[in-house]
Amino acid sequence: MPCILQVLDSLCSLLHISQLLTPHPVSHLSQLEELQWPDGEQEVPISVCSLPCKTGERKKKVKGMPCCWICELCDGYQYQYDETSCRLCAYNMRPNSNRTACQHIPIIKLEWHSPWAIIPVFLAMIGIIATIFVMATFVRYNDTPIVRASGRELSYVLLTGIFLCYIITFLMIAKPDVAVCAFRRIFLGLGMCISYAALLTKTNRIYRIFEQGKQTVTAPRFISPTSQIAITSSLISVQLLGVLVWFAVDPPNTIVDYDEQKTINPMLARGVLKCDITDLQIICSLGYSILLMVTCTIYAIKTRDVPEDFNEAKPIGFTMYTTCIVWLAFIPIFFGTAQSAEKNPKRCLSPVVIKREAGHTLERSPSQGNTDAHYKQLCTHTYSYLRTN
Repeated sequence: MPCILQVLDSLCSLLHISQLLTPHPVSHLSQLEELQWPDGEQEVPISVCSLPCKTGERKKKVKGMPCCWICELCDGYQYQYDETSCRLCAYNMRPNSNRTACQHIPIIKLEWHSPWAIIPVFLAMIGIIATIFVMATFVRYNDTPIVRASGRELSYVLLTGIFLCYIITFLMIAKPDVAVCAFRRIFLGLGMCISYAALLTKTNRIYRIFEQGKQTVTAPRFISPTSQIAITSSLISVQLLGVLVWFAVDPPNTIVDYDEQKTINPMLARGVLKCDITDLQIICSLGYSILLMVTCTIYAIKTRDVPEDFNEAKPIGFTMYTTCIVWLAFIPIFFGTAQSAEKNPKRCLSPVVIKREAGHTLERSPSQGNTDAHYKQLCTHTYSYLRTN
């Protein structure tokens, strides 16, 4: 009996001790509410070294603390390859919204409803209507003395060249494909070549007539309408021959230019569908027309003192003077704006991307990080200035 009482007494003692060791729930909650955390926080701080990184962020190890890391966003054209690294998207791709993969950059082209297309089309239509009206007037009064005296054959050629100059507007706005690119190459310089060839033939005819008249009363050769058309056709054939050589050396093709609208923000990046024609090729295609224009200007200067009865020489001369001024201003502006608007943003974009890619394998000091941030900010302001100016 005493043994049983002793065992029961021991069990009661153990039960009392366990109750003392187990804290009361209400007492435990009251103790937590009385605790004060830094910065006035009410919630219990999480006792971890580093929090999990968000989607699109990589873990950058902290030096000397192998179990801790810093979450770093995969910025620019990079996406999250795994937990610890980011990789650069392909040339024609950009990261998706959460930067977990790459997606193709949208491709755009000049649309017919764009203001950049509506205004040129409207002006081209006015020019085409005016040209057709003048040509119809010439056809109606084809046998009158005024039309015959103006050199109706070369006038028709000149009006044809002007008409083609307006038609090229529609080819420039049309969706690029092999056929459209081929027609662009043909008509790009053909309209101006036909116009300047007709004007050159006309001014050369006037010059030869008066130069020959100073020496003899015999009329110079090749001044008949048929000869004038033959001379003009031979000058135009040089342009067509150059275009054929261009086709043989570099067949027409389309490309997607991802550099023209590749912004710092990848969500705004666009690829531009265009014909595979460089700025230098455009100038070379127009170079022969420029040569005809300069030659025509020289003859216009030589025939500036002809009698008033030959009044077409002076208007041609005035036209050539203004055309030369326009071309002299166009060429440097064309190349200057193309280089400043396209190349300068690339110089800002490329080093930032390269430095960010190198940062995945090399640890940076604080000074290097500040330098990169300042460099990226400077490039952002530079690119914004170029886009708005």
